[in-house]
Amino acid sequence: MKKNIIFVVNPISGDLDKSDLIDAVHEFSITHNFNLVVHETTGEQDIKAIHRLYDEFDPERIIVAGGDGTIKMVAEAMEQHDVVIGILPAGSANGLSVDLNLPGTIEENLKIAFLNSYIEMDMICINGKKSIHLSDIGINADLVKNYEESDLRGFWGYALQAYTTLVDSNEPFVATITANKETIQHTARMIVIANSQKYGTGVTINPNGAVNDGKFELVILKSLDLLLLGKIITGNMPIDSDDIVIISTDKATIETDYAVNFQIDGEYCGAQRLLEIHILHKQMKIAVP
Repeated sequence: MKKNIIFVVNPISGDLDKSDLIDAVHEFSITHNFNLVVHETTGEQDIKAIHRLYDEFDPERIIVAGGDGTIKMVAEAMEQHDVVIGILPAGSANGLSVDLNLPGTIEENLKIAFLNSYIEMDMICINGKKSIHLSDIGINADLVKNYEESDLRGFWGYALQAYTTLVDSNEPFVATITANKETIQHTARMIVIANSQKYGTGVTINPNGAVNDGKFELVILKSLDLLLLGKIITGNMPIDSDDIVIISTDKATIETDYAVNFQIDGEYCGAQRLLEIHILHKQMKIAVP
């Protein structure tokens, strides 16, 4: 008897044509005797549709072709179910796949997504919203907002917004942070709430992060001049710098002196003054190399 696989594909993620990828998934399913059920996301009622497909087909796995946002949506849909999620990186933000060291070819990723073993991965809850990867307040969230509002996509669109965001960035904010039964105060340009190590660009922001250790890290960047930014971007994260503080915890609150732009997994979530954060340990099963 054939085992069912639900294939969730985001047709517009990353501005990439998915036809070759979809064909490859169909061929792999036929070769390995899986029954493939395809759901193309629309941005409306996707979680309900995935619930319905899960109840109808009781799948062996759910395979996701998209970026971090699509993976997060599927993980949220499946948080009450015991099912392995396989990832085919195909978004504008593929940070989680970079962190999991997923390979660069469709063929290798198909084998991992359909057939490999899995890890039980944490998620982070921030003001009631789920994060699977990296969220932050401050200058990177400014960049995410500016990029979402611009017409230019791809690397050059991102590079242009990075430059204008740095030039036009707001004043540093004062953050009062409560974690590990201590309350501290820092003036910061950016605070990262990290479940893992790397941004989708490959830049390491949280060198000691692990996606399944029951903790998250607050990475506080007190200044963000071009020299420090250059070190981070080139992979030389200076964790011994006086300008960077890293706190590892399973629960925290961040309160800022004015409303600061905030993003979750590459999605802009408005300006916030209070973030309440806690870990959700072993929330999803992800196929890994």
